[in-house]
Amino acid sequence: MPKMKTVKGALKRFKVKKNNIKRGSAFRRHILTKKDSQKMRNLKSPKTVHPTNVTAIKKQLCMA
Repeated sequence: MPKMKTVKGALKRFKVKKNNIKRGSAFRRHILTKKDSQKMRNLKSPKTVHPTNVTAIKKQLCMA
């Protein structure tokens, strides 16, 4: 049986912490001038993966 390989795209996008999986937030790359400062401030806050997707991401990272 061959070894399980991690999905490299998932490895670059997610960081596994003690209780949850951190992810980046969308809408922060370009056309930032028309986005107000309150929206940008809210996008800075740390985001976590939704509980329904945790098992799929752990499988991609070979943790399940």
